[in-house]
Amino acid sequence: MSHQHDHGAHGEHDSQRRLGWAILLTGSFMVAELVGGVLSGSLALLADAGHMLTDAGALALALFAAWVSRRPADTRRSYGYHRVQVLAAFVNGLTLIAIVVWIAIEAIRRLFAPIAVAGSTMLVIAGLGLVVNLVVFAILHMGDRENLNIRGAALHVLGDLLGSVAAIVAAVVILLTGWTPIDPLLSLLVAALILRSAWKLTRESGHILLEGTPEGLDVERVKRELAEQLPEVRDVHHVHAWSLTPGRHLMSLHAILDEEADQERVLVEIKAMLSDAFAVEHATIQVESWKGCVDEVGHS
Repeated sequence: MSHQHDHGAHGEHDSQRRLGWAILLTGSFMVAELVGGVLSGSLALLADAGHMLTDAGALALALFAAWVSRRPADTRRSYGYHRVQVLAAFVNGLTLIAIVVWIAIEAIRRLFAPIAVAGSTMLVIAGLGLVVNLVVFAILHMGDRENLNIRGAALHVLGDLLGSVAAIVAAVVILLTGWTPIDPLLSLLVAALILRSAWKLTRESGHILLEGTPEGLDVERVKRELAEQLPEVRDVHHVHAWSLTPGRHLMSLHAILDEEADQERVLVEIKAMLSDAFAVEHATIQVESWKGCVDEVGHS
């Protein structure tokens, strides 16, 4: 247990360190990309600069959430502050969706009213941006894959990376052909790619915030296997399962036991089975007799 706690603490510290480096690199280059976008007139660069500005804020929010989540549980937050990370991921997902909408509106406007784009300036800035985004994405991608906060931050940077690639392609096309509509068209393509990942992040974090059943955990299977594999368990009902954070599953249930059963031993067996077979980290179990469910008796 101590080893798991130490490993978790190390993982959180590593996540914070990675987020700190990502904020420094992203914030520093965002200014250069903004200036380059204004000078070149490129929507792809301006969109990427706006995205990087939002990224800097999103990364700062993720770092703050990672720091707050390390606070111990108290009387007001009996589970601690781990959910702050999930909340930050949800906000980051919504922010990404808002960015996609802005890029789409601006791209459509420019398709109907094209403007001159300085391809050479755009190419240099986009190339530098690609290098920075690759470094930042590598820093975050090698972090904790189960951490929604890190995943949300990595998705932001992935959007930047795609934006840089689109800007490079658009710059090359403009330099070779002078066809400026490629700039907003590629911006729309990047926006569509970002939207898919943003929706997945928002949906997953929202599901956790709504205390939905963890993905891959079949409540009916839990009820069936507990009753089948533990002879002294006659029935399992009122099963509720949710996640504190991804990978940290909690559960509550009612179990009817034989009258002769050693309740303490059976409780240990139920908890062990929930942990080993269903990856449930913490379970609250209410033991009942054949006289009926306490909740139903109380409401009859």
